[in-house]
Amino acid sequence: MGEILIFAGTTEGRILSECLSASGIVHRVCVATEYGEIVLKEHPAARVRRGRMGEDEIKEYIRKGDYLAVVDATHPYAARITENIKEAVRWLDIPYLRLKRRTDAGKCYENMVFFETNEACAEALEGTEGNILLTTGSKELPKYCISEGLKSRLYVRILPGMESLALCMEQGICGKQVLAMQGPFSVDLNEALIHQYRIACLVTKESGKSGGYQEKLEAAWRAGIPVFVVGCPNRDEGYAFDQICGKLEQICGRKIRRRRSLEIILAGIGMGSRDSLTKEVHAAIENADILLGAERMLIPYSPRLEKHPYYQAVQIIPYLREIQEKYFCLETGRVVVLFSGDSGFYSGCQFLYSALQEDIEAGRLNASIRIMPGISSAAYLAACIGESYQDAVIGSMHGKPLVNMIRRLQRQEKTFLLMSGVKDVNELGRCLMEADMMKCEIVTGYQLSYPEQQIRRITPKECLEVKEEGLYTCFVRNPYVTDRRLVHGTEDQEFIRDKVPMTKEEVREVSICKLKPCKNAVVYDIGSGTGSVAVELAGLDDSIQVFAIERSKEAVSLITKNKERFCLDNITVVEAEAPEGLTGLPAPTHVFLGGSGGRMDEILSALYRRNPALRIVMNAVSLETICEIREIVSRYRIEREELVQLQVSRIRKAGRYHLMQAENPVWICAFNFMPDSN
Repeated sequence: MGEILIFAGTTEGRILSECLSASGIVHRVCVATEYGEIVLKEHPAARVRRGRMGEDEIKEYIRKGDYLAVVDATHPYAARITENIKEAVRWLDIPYLRLKRRTDAGKCYENMVFFETNEACAEALEGTEGNILLTTGSKELPKYCISEGLKSRLYVRILPGMESLALCMEQGICGKQVLAMQGPFSVDLNEALIHQYRIACLVTKESGKSGGYQEKLEAAWRAGIPVFVVGCPNRDEGYAFDQICGKLEQICGRKIRRRRSLEIILAGIGMGSRDSLTKEVHAAIENADILLGAERMLIPYSPRLEKHPYYQAVQIIPYLREIQEKYFCLETGRVVVLFSGDSGFYSGCQFLYSALQEDIEAGRLNASIRIMPGISSAAYLAACIGESYQDAVIGSMHGKPLVNMIRRLQRQEKTFLLMSGVKDVNELGRCLMEADMMKCEIVTGYQLSYPEQQIRRITPKECLEVKEEGLYTCFVRNPYVTDRRLVHGTEDQEFIRDKVPMTKEEVREVSICKLKPCKNAVVYDIGSGTGSVAVELAGLDDSIQVFAIERSKEAVSLITKNKERFCLDNITVVEAEAPEGLTGLPAPTHVFLGGSGGRMDEILSALYRRNPALRIVMNAVSLETICEIREIVSRYRIEREELVQLQVSRIRKAGRYHLMQAENPVWICAFNFMPDSN
């Protein structure tokens, strides 16, 4: 059975060999140097022939083999070898396919000069001054060693192979003038070499994306030096990688596996400046083919291929599906997604990670994922001011208001807050002043890790005067700290009551226990009265949403006052009559029915339609109401039913005696709706 013959010399040629190997297609690869053989991955389907060949040798090698096609994947500047391969197959009935390297990389800068040949470029260099970074390869070196004056100014970057080093020695280029390195080379590395060797001019071929052309131009532009570019010959000759694979599939009658696995890195970049990056994250960014993230994060970096301001899963996942086909011939396929701060700390990283894993498991994406942590602004600020944070609470106002912020601050001695911007600093000061917490100490960290970083100790009043827009993290020390109760149980006298009816303390606590609320619960308190039950529920956990539904204007005013008194943002007061007032609210998970206004049947029917699996607690003091509850509830399928009669007596002082005074007995009915099995 025939083989495919590849004359390699480029990254694309090596990757074509890997794709053929992965598809089980037998082929031979001809490379000129020892290094070219080393970088090829060993595989039973691939055999390697090393060494340079002239025209006659190429003819004889092809004639002796049994080849279905010859693929010329040599370097665009290796014009002589391309002509020899063409001539060798001219008289043979074997398809010749030229693999074209992508050269559409990079934009032009003002300080660029183009030359058709290396000889013309070398002649122009004679008229320049200063050191020269030559990145055209060792093979072209003799053309630049035309005089001792020019040769003494050359710093030659070559592949770390014996043949390349020998060519340098032959031309008298040695010692510090030889930079034997393997790419890819990032913009930062190119720029570092320019500064290290005091380069005054950079010489490159127009080598395209795979040859690191854009990175060289970017580095030269940053350093303010000219670039001499030797233009690419035969630019339009040949086929793109995908076209070559398609033609080989027709010739072999076999499908070529082209999709390469993407390496996706979700990286926390700390506060944002380069100095705040971990070494691991810095290396990932420098070696990225593609960078994604918020626009401000991408500005300092230049990936090998492209970058886009995508940071949400709905943007990123469709894009990754597209590019895994578009760039199937990537050497690494490394995609780095940037997140501010630490990837595991108030970050969108976890949501994207889960969405990517789902796509990978479903076979829609061929990729591996890694998460790299960053330094959070809270940890950075703590270090700057000499504070620990293991004994502090950390919250975020970034993107949305912090629920029950003042209530949280009241309970903690130390709190770190991530802010969206200056408006959040102003809001923090306003809230502390309204809560009469004027002696709180506040430390603001502005533009942390950037040159304009400022760390200030200010008062709540001074927070209102902060005007500079930018990124803030705040530390709050509270001298008013009070211990948090571990159970609910607010005393009746703590509520603003007036003449509005209120569920008494003991009944309230037992009712809440029977309601069994949980994190992220959505609770309706229907017939809320003073809002005592709503306040107790909202105070259990900041994740609970409570809707206090009340038709009386006087009661609505009291609920609002009690909400503000206890600093609870997670209570929404709804002035309406049930069940009409329930329309438009989120579906409840739990309902406390303190008063029905004689419309219990309608209310329960509406609640069942909203959520046929919710938990309900109802209170009754009259026998008629108890009978009504039993009759109405019997129409539904229910479970976990509890019916409790609670009798509370309080001590009343009469002269020198203490008498027990009984309160009205209360029936507490609790149950779960069960969805209709039909």
